[in-house]
Amino acid sequence: MTTSVVTRFAPSPTGFLHIGGARTALFNWLYARRMGGKMLLRIEDTDRERSSEAAVTAIIEGLSWLGLEADEPPVSQFERAARHRAVAEELLAAGKAYRCYASQAELEAMRETARAEKRPPRYDGRWRDRDPAEAPEGIDPVIRLKAPQEGETIVNDRVQGEVRFPNRDLDDFVLLRSDASPTYMHAVVVDDHDMGVTHIIRGDDHLTNAGRQTLIYQARGWEVPVMAHIPLIHGEDGAKLSKRHGALGVDAYRAMGYLPEGLLNYLVRLGWSHGDDEIMAIAEMIAWFDIDDVNKGAARFDFKKLDAINGHHLRAADDDRLVDLLLAERDHLPNGDLLKRKSEPETRRLLAAAMPGLKERAKTLAELCESTAYLFADRPLGMEEKAEGILADGGRAILSDLVPRLAAASEWTPSALEEAVRVYAEESGLKLGKAAQPLRAALTGKATSPGVFDVLAVLGREESLARIGDQSI
Repeated sequence: MTTSVVTRFAPSPTGFLHIGGARTALFNWLYARRMGGKMLLRIEDTDRERSSEAAVTAIIEGLSWLGLEADEPPVSQFERAARHRAVAEELLAAGKAYRCYASQAELEAMRETARAEKRPPRYDGRWRDRDPAEAPEGIDPVIRLKAPQEGETIVNDRVQGEVRFPNRDLDDFVLLRSDASPTYMHAVVVDDHDMGVTHIIRGDDHLTNAGRQTLIYQARGWEVPVMAHIPLIHGEDGAKLSKRHGALGVDAYRAMGYLPEGLLNYLVRLGWSHGDDEIMAIAEMIAWFDIDDVNKGAARFDFKKLDAINGHHLRAADDDRLVDLLLAERDHLPNGDLLKRKSEPETRRLLAAAMPGLKERAKTLAELCESTAYLFADRPLGMEEKAEGILADGGRAILSDLVPRLAAASEWTPSALEEAVRVYAEESGLKLGKAAQPLRAALTGKATSPGVFDVLAVLGREESLARIGDQSI
């Protein structure tokens, strides 16, 4: 009988769900979906000083916004400390672990010796076979794994390939600290085993942990999960990802106006590809994703690429959905107050009417929101410098000529209004664009906008004529 695939995402709740964590969650979620399994969420909250409930909430909300919800309620690592201690005691009873009474001064002396000899600091095993009856007074012992001292521990990684760890470099590491709290190394193994995790997909900064964790599995007689250590994300310059590169929380990308599907499409392409396919729907990602196809090299974060992919998804989105999204996200967007100037029904009506033209130029919801400014602007409109230049360069005279012609239009539709302006332009010896530019400036306060005849239709006869009148001679 084949075991169903179980992956897990295991963030530490010390802050927001950062973009690298979101990609790790995505790869786990996609692989579980592809294989008909499930993804679990474990909150690794054993560091009580740095962990917070606010961070837990931010992580869960970030996953929910992306559509990467776990298939079961989240597990708290801290709440499982008694289980971690019990497994360490079982290893102790089986002779696979031992109590170490080395003092802090002794441990520091070991480190100093290692530094002087220019080798990595390693515990020297002095309590490995020593009788606990010899324990000194006043030392609370740690529990260390009795690791093999010869040979190699091999991790057959689905991304990195075969990785060999000389056992002499893994040393007898600590399972339980002197206060009986479990170490991260130990807790992770116990939790992954108890949660039935079959595939560990995580950043390659954890690759050095894989050898030690494999030793715990083997000491306990547990099956070692399949491991896949994915490369980290770097900035465009190849340096480790930082805030200036885009190492921000998922909430920051939401505030910048990226769509969940746009961000996911971009993230899945960071280190993984499916031929030359750039634009993918979630269903396609699930159908195509395989952890074996992840690259070994670090991926580079590129905001321009993210904008291009998000813009594609935005333009392909249903108009009604974009209206709903703008209204739902206005409290998150930096310019969301633009959508609070009129009543909800009126705002929705104007957005729905203008959306076909608005979305063609926007790459994010924030840009889309910015392009709605003309819909809700108060008269008289403020003019951008280029728009004022158009009006000053003969544009106001053109507006004065156009006002009566537009007012006489029998139908206030884009085609009828374009015909009226076209006839005027031909009679005046002007190109259509020359006549339309002042209209755009007067109606929106800008030199660029959606199609000017669509703008006229969306604003309506009364508002359009009033705005044109404000700027004509």
